[in-house]
Amino acid sequence: MDHQLHFLDLLVLGAYLAGSVGLGCYFLIRSRRPETFMAAGRSLPGWLVGLSIFGTYVSSITFLALPGKAFMADWTFFAFSLSLPLAAWIATRWFVPFYRASGEISAYNHLEHRFGVWARTYAVVCYLLTQAARLGTVMFLLALPLHELLAWDLAAIILLTGCLTTLYTLLGGIEGVIWTDAMQSLVLIAGAVLCAAIIPFDLPEGPGQLFRIAREHGKFSLGSFGPSLGEATFWVVLVYGLVVNLQNFGIDQSYAQRYQTAKSPGDAGRSVWLAALLYVPTSAFFFFIGTALFAYYTAMPEALPAELWTKIADGKAGDRVFPFFIVDRLPPGVAGLVIAAIFAAAMSTLSGSLNGAATLTLTDLYKRFLRPAAGPRESMAVLYGGTLVWGVIGTGTALAISPLETSTLDKWWELASIFSGGMLGLFLLGRISRRAGNPEAATGVVLGVLVIAWMVLSKWALGDFLPSALRSPLHNLLAIVIGTLAILLVGLLLSRSRRSTGGASRNTAPR
Repeated sequence: MDHQLHFLDLLVLGAYLAGSVGLGCYFLIRSRRPETFMAAGRSLPGWLVGLSIFGTYVSSITFLALPGKAFMADWTFFAFSLSLPLAAWIATRWFVPFYRASGEISAYNHLEHRFGVWARTYAVVCYLLTQAARLGTVMFLLALPLHELLAWDLAAIILLTGCLTTLYTLLGGIEGVIWTDAMQSLVLIAGAVLCAAIIPFDLPEGPGQLFRIAREHGKFSLGSFGPSLGEATFWVVLVYGLVVNLQNFGIDQSYAQRYQTAKSPGDAGRSVWLAALLYVPTSAFFFFIGTALFAYYTAMPEALPAELWTKIADGKAGDRVFPFFIVDRLPPGVAGLVIAAIFAAAMSTLSGSLNGAATLTLTDLYKRFLRPAAGPRESMAVLYGGTLVWGVIGTGTALAISPLETSTLDKWWELASIFSGGMLGLFLLGRISRRAGNPEAATGVVLGVLVIAWMVLSKWALGDFLPSALRSPLHNLLAIVIGTLAILLVGLLLSRSRRSTGGASRNTAPR
């Protein structure tokens, strides 16, 4: 499929990229100190931080994989979005005030005070591994539409986009990231709304045909409401979404760091609500796009190449349908805007993840273990170097996953469950129980990680070697849920047991 971008599309895309880089350059001079590079002087308004958090949520994973999911199946995974308001309420009531009171740039520094250096290091490693998976997936999905558009080598596109986004992140620090996120959020919303409006009217019989075809095939279904825990039912996805969103708002460095950039605790709380309330309808637009594409190509199957139909019949390539539609059917100018929106979604996530990973490299690794007294100049060198290193790691991950044919969204969620390690449970244990100490927390983490490894690997790497009785009967989405509960409940039970026997623990929660 060799397409050519119209001149108007190139103009729109070029203007967007120039604007993004220009904003980064504008904040270059103001981000030459560690405090401004990592926290923007703690002076940003809540609406701006909220748009940045929203932009972080709407990565290219959302922009391409959610329509792919709806195209291949239905709206079951919209339950993930429906859990977001509850997670936002919990975050603004407990998580945001906690981080604002601490004033720490690192989201994991308090774990060392609470349980010891091992807890902080464990959380940092889990976060960095998760970001490596996230960076790789986002870069891959950013390169995908260009690959579909121009038939360029996918690896070459990944290398190019990896270099550009890493360079962009180096320019403006967190303030440049947040201001650019705000601009990118508006672009991606416009792109999603335009596509959701154009596709229904492009069907031979108009919007009514879309809803008739979708209804006949159950495409608007929210999935099974049954009690099964071995399938991705509505309830499984809802619980998974609640835990993941609590993890995002509660212990993800990318979010906790943004709370510190707001000029007041109230602004930080309002930023969370703005992001959550924007994401729910925006994700609905993306699911609608996937459903509309299903109706479109069901009504006109000849409009989709046979090679794509073959892969779709095998349960693959769902996230390739939307990029094909963009470059094949959208009018000049609109295609450029939508591709710019995909860039916007990806760059927002990439820049935030790279800045967060570089920040932890400085605060939790370099200054904690190597040079605690590192000065501003040395710290900036580490921040720049960390950004480059994690850009290389993310690009390498994207190259590694690019040959995969399975759903990118499924792969990302599996990787997130593995690498996150249920660390939300460790955070909750420290906040809920004042008596749980180092031994209880360590035991809970070990058991939690073992549970996650068993749930995922028994179906994946070890599936051919283990008898069916030893394989996990639960859906892999529940791995992060069960891992979180295992850490929390084991820690609570052991601390209560120690209390009943009169034992003492070295590390107790501060009053």
